[in-house]
Amino acid sequence: MTKGFLPITYEEMNALGWERPDFVYVCGDAYVDHPSFGASIITRVLDAAGFRVAFLAQPDYKSCEEFKKFGRPRLGFLVSAGNIDSMVAHYTAAKKKRSSDYYSPGGKAGKRPDRATIVYCNRIREAYGDVPIIIGGLEASLRRFAHYDYWADNIRRSILVDSRADILTYGMGENIILRIATLLDRGIPVKKIRDVRGTVYLCAPEDKIHYPVAASFDYNELKTNKRKYAEAFGVQYKNQDSINGKAIVEYYDGKMLVQNPPMPPLEREELDRVYSLPYMRTYHPSYEKEGGVPAIEEVRFSLTHNRGCFGACNFCALAFHQGRTVRSRSIESVVEEAKKITEMPDFKGYIHDVGGPTANFRYPACEKQLRDGVCSARKCLSPTPCKNLIADHTEYIKLLEAIEALPKVKKVFVRSGIRFDYLLADSDDGFFKKLVRDNVSGQLKVAPEHCSSAVLRCMGKPDFSVYQKFRKRYFELCDEVGKEQYLVPYLMSSHPGSTLADALELALCLKRDHYAPEQVQDYYPTPGTASTVMFYTGINPLDMKPVYVATDYHEKQLQRALLQYNRPQNAPLVREALRKLGREDLIGYGAECLVRPERDSAPRPKSAPRQDKASGRSKTNVKQNAPRGDRSRGGKQSAKQPSGKSQSHSKPKQRSKR
Repeated sequence: MTKGFLPITYEEMNALGWERPDFVYVCGDAYVDHPSFGASIITRVLDAAGFRVAFLAQPDYKSCEEFKKFGRPRLGFLVSAGNIDSMVAHYTAAKKKRSSDYYSPGGKAGKRPDRATIVYCNRIREAYGDVPIIIGGLEASLRRFAHYDYWADNIRRSILVDSRADILTYGMGENIILRIATLLDRGIPVKKIRDVRGTVYLCAPEDKIHYPVAASFDYNELKTNKRKYAEAFGVQYKNQDSINGKAIVEYYDGKMLVQNPPMPPLEREELDRVYSLPYMRTYHPSYEKEGGVPAIEEVRFSLTHNRGCFGACNFCALAFHQGRTVRSRSIESVVEEAKKITEMPDFKGYIHDVGGPTANFRYPACEKQLRDGVCSARKCLSPTPCKNLIADHTEYIKLLEAIEALPKVKKVFVRSGIRFDYLLADSDDGFFKKLVRDNVSGQLKVAPEHCSSAVLRCMGKPDFSVYQKFRKRYFELCDEVGKEQYLVPYLMSSHPGSTLADALELALCLKRDHYAPEQVQDYYPTPGTASTVMFYTGINPLDMKPVYVATDYHEKQLQRALLQYNRPQNAPLVREALRKLGREDLIGYGAECLVRPERDSAPRPKSAPRQDKASGRSKTNVKQNAPRGDRSRGGKQSAKQPSGKSQSHSKPKQRSKR
């Protein structure tokens, strides 16, 4: 097992006594050897298995020369765009170029290309011809089928076709990559590796498929027939479970693309082994002169204790990437990692997060999932919790208490997303009380997203009344423990299903509750989500019912402006929206009005505090500018990228998810 960082130069490789590596791992992110980064996990897993891995971070993609720096690897190249999709890393929801890159040295933009996986693979082909190439990570995983691309505004082919790679790995990649590496090491040609779960490959249409097939589709039809495309996504979504999932086929002009069923999730003992590997827990020292890598700051003193998410929000890619079945690490494993954190020289006594895609999940939603897999036609929490749901926070409480008992730990916070509907489903409010008393760092971030029942159904979220119940109880508990703490709700504008009238409903709700959000997330159609399919097709792929979609940029501006009606610069848009809706009664000076008339729109003092009606307390918000990744993946992308939760919010939380 390699001590210290893996080699990033030919000289470092020689110093280890290697003539050449077994694999070269090419990554769109800077090299950060921390278990919140999928590239780090995959390379450490291979290293622990005895494979020699060199790390090529953010290579110069304008020629193939830098891809030759280690020579031709013995077994092949592994390619990932990084912790999040390269297009999400580069562009905002308004398709404007970002000025920084959270995963690059010094936060500098431009270190990786658009569609990085494709570009890197094509450069490798220029350099070495038929060398085996295996692609993985979030970008590859979520683009493994024909997919709607928001930036090009069309249906693109599978990334496997465009990259000319040999194998695509999707989902959590540890066991997948170990299986592929073992077969390559035995001398099996990469073109013969076709039965590994969690992989996608191309072959001739007449070739044998090793698993039962759920359905097959033709790219030429998918790119022109929106209903067929929605139907295809529905089939893909329902076959992402390792117990009941089947193979899926797509045809591309004389070639057949085959997705094998998913690899089973890592069980507790396997996860414990992965997180016990000797990570350096920071960025490579060569980046120090550039100011380091900003993404490490969010996770340096944080712990990931679980994977997967049965919350299954429609705008989140976790269901399509990590899956809907939850697995978690043992208490002993997480505590051991916490001890390592306490020994770091700059540790101040605070564990910033003990979370994951969703912080308060530890086990599968019900016993049936372990036997029969996740339900294909029903979600665990929405629109209401399933009767079979087991809501139990007992072990999570024990985990938090065990970390809090460490000598050098002053405080443990929970900053990943909390599913408040799951919390309320627990008949024992012991965790809720502990969270409020011990684990909130002044403000708790939660994600009601909207207040309209119709919009929330399209999002796959619980009804707003559930959030109201949670909020009421939260402030009651804050009062009981004598703490002045706040809620910071995530809100989203222009999600499929949201009309201008729905945006107004949310604006009135915000005004009633005396909450003025500093940040509102415009809906961002990223690959691999049901909401993206709705955005493109106007059809909900999970039930094939029509959905209203605000695709006009100006209408999206109007919806966002309504949610931030108090901002003086939004006043013209708010007045326009209200007139469109026939609600001129909300333009004026009354207590119920959202905006003043044109002749009297003087800005309010910026220092005016916002109040939460439920508590009567002023609140602050937190600015978030970086795209969120999936920091929980082991070989792929959240982001919750990072892990992310979806990629559409900001800074890498258990990303992915939000």
